[in-house]
Amino acid sequence: MMYPFMTLNDNTEIVHSEMKSDGTVQVYIETPDEKVCFRHASCWLPEYRWEDVCGFSDKEIVKFQEIIESTAHLIMEFS
Repeated sequence: MMYPFMTLNDNTEIVHSEMKSDGTVQVYIETPDEKVCFRHASCWLPEYRWEDVCGFSDKEIVKFQEIIESTAHLIMEFS
């Protein structure tokens, strides 16, 4: 199950999973897009491992990384 965490000004949704038994949490980012329906990516905490990046530029992933790093303590606590 995924839990809502944050909505950015451009309607990007950031949600997170429950903490897995190995201590990891999946953070999923999704942005509506007229061409491809949704752009999305997953980041696994605490190692900040990105996977399944579709439609986001490297610059956008850097921005999301900064957001996640600055709020990771909250995401981990809420998970």
